[in-house]
Amino acid sequence: MKARKLIAVYHDLLAHYGPRHWWPANTPFEVMVGAVLTQNTSWTNVERALDRLRAVVALEPWAIAALPVDVLADALRPAGYYNVKERRLRALCQWVVDQGGMEALHGMETRALRAALLGVHGVGPETADDIVLYAFERPVFVIDAYTRRLFARLGFVRGQETYEGLRARFERALPPDTALYNEYHALIVQHAKMICRTKPVCDACILWACCPARQSFGRHGRKTAFP
Repeated sequence: MKARKLIAVYHDLLAHYGPRHWWPANTPFEVMVGAVLTQNTSWTNVERALDRLRAVVALEPWAIAALPVDVLADALRPAGYYNVKERRLRALCQWVVDQGGMEALHGMETRALRAALLGVHGVGPETADDIVLYAFERPVFVIDAYTRRLFARLGFVRGQETYEGLRARFERALPPDTALYNEYHALIVQHAKMICRTKPVCDACILWACCPARQSFGRHGRKTAFP
């Protein structure tokens, strides 16, 4: 994976979509809450859940951790899997409290912070990296299904790499720039949702000229006889 090609894709996406202004949240802790709630659902549903949660409690880790189970679960209903997410969000909030709060977490070294997050119930690598990048502004590259799809089609990766292996490849190829990682991930999500879908809208793709998958999907995003 070559930095020159990765940066070229970034600039093409940025020129087309403009800055995405991610992550949509008022505080770093709200980013953490959103990262848990957005698992397996849309951001629209997360926003609805956040609004319901704000109506019953302050968005502070100690306050959420103290809520009765049924109250917290009911507030999270719009985010789906609300009983599962109740347990995960409560575990995250209690962990923040146990660590000494957000100020103490901000003082942790990046690798130690990431490792500690991965030990929290319900926090996997993608959620941990969302939190480390967007809440704590550390240069970790987030890998998700959109990243795998887009860069596999572009021929940069196979798409079957492990999470950690793929993250390491991006971080080796790119400078450790938090702002770049922030914007790049947001642009990937935007492009994959709008254009590089499971059935891609190739006619509208600004990356068409450099995409080997055009031989498979054709100009209109339909499968062709090409290998």
